[in-house]
Amino acid sequence: MSSKVVRTRMAPSPTGDLHIGSLRTFLYSYAFAKKNNGQFLLRIEDTDQKRQVVGAADRLKQVMKDFGLSWDGEPVIQSERLGIYQKYIKELLDRNHAYYCFCPQERLDKIRNDAKVKKRIPKYDRHCLTLSPAEIAQNLKDGLPYVIRMKIPDKETVSFNDLIRGPITFNTADLDDQVLIKSNGIPTYHFAVVVDDHLMEISHIIRADEWISSTPKHILLYKYFGWTVPQIAHLTVLLDPSHPGKMSKRFGSVFAQQFLDEGYLPEAMLNFLMLLGWNPGTDREIFTLEEFVKEFSLEHLHKKAAIFDRKKLEYFNGLYIRKLNDDKLFSYFKKFLPQASDGQIKILIPILKDRIVKFGDLPATLKFLFEDIDYDSSLLLQRDSTKELVTEMLTKTKEVLSEFSDLQNKLTELIAKNSWNTGQYFMVLRVAICGATFTPPIVECLPALGIEGTIRKINIALAKLK
Repeated sequence: MSSKVVRTRMAPSPTGDLHIGSLRTFLYSYAFAKKNNGQFLLRIEDTDQKRQVVGAADRLKQVMKDFGLSWDGEPVIQSERLGIYQKYIKELLDRNHAYYCFCPQERLDKIRNDAKVKKRIPKYDRHCLTLSPAEIAQNLKDGLPYVIRMKIPDKETVSFNDLIRGPITFNTADLDDQVLIKSNGIPTYHFAVVVDDHLMEISHIIRADEWISSTPKHILLYKYFGWTVPQIAHLTVLLDPSHPGKMSKRFGSVFAQQFLDEGYLPEAMLNFLMLLGWNPGTDREIFTLEEFVKEFSLEHLHKKAAIFDRKKLEYFNGLYIRKLNDDKLFSYFKKFLPQASDGQIKILIPILKDRIVKFGDLPATLKFLFEDIDYDSSLLLQRDSTKELVTEMLTKTKEVLSEFSDLQNKLTELIAKNSWNTGQYFMVLRVAICGATFTPPIVECLPALGIEGTIRKINIALAKLK
C-alpha cells in the first residue's frame, strides 16, 4: 500500500435502512480514523441490483449526518465502476486465478440439494474448471450465460491476525469457488470489496463478525493481485436481552432512523453505542463524539458480544434530555406534539423534562390534553372510594377552579376542609382528567388543559358515575 495514512471506510448497501449495528461499526471506524488523523471514506455498495431499494442510499447518508458522522471526500459508487472491475477480473483470468462457469441454474441447484441431503457444505464441483480454451471460446461465441468464479487453491492454509480476536486460520478445502462476476456482468460483493478497498487505499477494515468466513477468500484475492492486505477487525454482534440471539426487527426497533423517530437523541444514541463493544478502561460512561475519538483504541474493543439493553439506552437518553436548554427542548416538544400550542409546550417543558426518557413517549403521556379518553367508571372508585364520595370530590373541585393560580394550595385546603384522604383524592382527579391511574403531575398539567377543558373532563367523569 503506497500510503501510510490511516484510512477506514463505511460501505453500506442500499438494500434498506441503516441497521443500528452498522451505525456502531461506522462509529468505531470513524473514531479510529480521526484518532489517527486519518480519513473516513464512504462507499455505496450497490451491486445487488435485485435487492436495491429506491432512495435507500440517500437515507443512509442523511441518517449518518443526523448522527453527526461525516465522511471525507466524495462517496465511491460501485455501480459507476463496472469498467474497473472488468479490468481486474481479466487479470485474474489471464493469471489462471479465475475461470468461466457456464453451468445452468438447474445444475447448481442439484449440486446444492445433493450436498444438503449428504449433510455437507454446498460447494461447486468445478465442472467448468476443466473446460479447454477452445470450449470456452465456443461457449462465449454462442452467447451462453456465464459467471466468473474464483479458483480456490487446494488444501492450503489461509491465516490472518484479527485485531480483536487474534490469529484465525482457514483451510481452503472448506472454501467454495466463489462467484466474482455475476451473469449480468456485475461484480459480487467479495470481488468488488477487495478491488475497492485496495484502490481506496483502505488501511484498516472494521466490520461485523458475519464476514469472518469470507475473509480467507478476500485474502486470497489480495495475494493473487500482489496487494497488501489491510488490517482487519471483526466486531462482535449485538444481542437483545428480550430474546435469544441477535437483535431482530421482530422484537423492536433495529434501524438507526427508527430510534430517532422514537425520540432518542442522536448524541445519546452514539454514547450508548460507544460502550457496546468498547470501554475506556475506566468507569467513565459519558462521552461526546470528540471525547470518544480522543479515547478510542482498538485494544479496548470487546471479544464478547454486547447486549443492547434498551433500559440502559433510556437512561442515557434521559441524561441527555436533561442537558438540553429550553429552546432545544421546545423544538423537540413541538416536533413530537404538533397539535400542542406554544403556550401549552412552555407549560409542559419544566414539568416533564426531568421525567421523560424519550420524546416519543410524549403523545401517549399527554393524550388527555387533546382528546377525551374513554375509561371504565370503576377506575374512579379505587382505594375504597364510593360513588357518593367521588361525586362530592369532583363537584367541589369544580367550585375552586375559577383560576389556576395557587391551585395546589386550594386543593390541599379543599382536602383538609372535607377530611378526604389525600392519595384517594388525587387518584380520583388523575383518572377524571387523564382516564388513567399513571399520569404526569396532574395539578401542574391542568393549566395546559385550561379551565374549560378541565371542567369538561370532570363533567364527563360525573356523568360516568350516574
